[in-house]
Amino acid sequence: RCAAILEPHIGCDLRTVLFSGDSGRLNETVLTQPALFAVEYAMAQLWPSFGIRPEAMLGHSVGEFVAACLAGVFSLEDALMLIARRGRLMQDLPGGSMMSVRLPEAEAAPLLDRELSIAAINSPNSCVVAGPTTAIAQLQQKLEARGVVCRMLRTSHAFHSAMMDPIIEPFIECVRRVRLSPPQIPYLSGVTGDWITAEQATDPVYWAHRLAEMARPV
Repeated sequence: RCAAILEPHIGCDLRTVLFSGDSGRLNETVLTQPALFAVEYAMAQLWPSFGIRPEAMLGHSVGEFVAACLAGVFSLEDALMLIARRGRLMQDLPGGSMMSVRLPEAEAAPLLDRELSIAAINSPNSCVVAGPTTAIAQLQQKLEARGVVCRMLRTSHAFHSAMMDPIIEPFIECVRRVRLSPPQIPYLSGVTGDWITAEQATDPVYWAHRLAEMARPV
């Protein structure tokens, strides 16, 4: 069902990408994001087919769109359109890099220059830094010289960083074209780390700022 809805938005049948054995195409953000949504949504639908209904949900980045869709904030058609548009906007940005760093946010942040951002806090002692590839490589050398464990992530862009800023306004306009409803199932916000509010869920600005804001632990 997701593949059929997505086809006019991405120009291909997503199933041919997922099951062709050509995993290289899944490195394209314009396809990666819809694929993540479709697989996560399908997995989430498996539980109700067993008669199990969620009392609460959480999801990271694209996963938060899935949780919102399951909670009734977006229709499936609107959610997939937004994810396809989000992926296209990201794809058209300059490439970047992300790196997992074994340091608390408070210790990592002072080591960053103006080009770099804390993109995610994974635990009290681990965070992700994102930004231009050259700046990330320089930071990696600096951290390794200090004995700090860090690892480059397999991404095409610097998600949840200032490099996403140019597409915030276009995505706000895209979200404004769809109907947003208060969530019918509680889920956690990846921006605040707290329960999503009806005001946040129905605010196009919230969904657009998910592109660049730090992902917080929940």
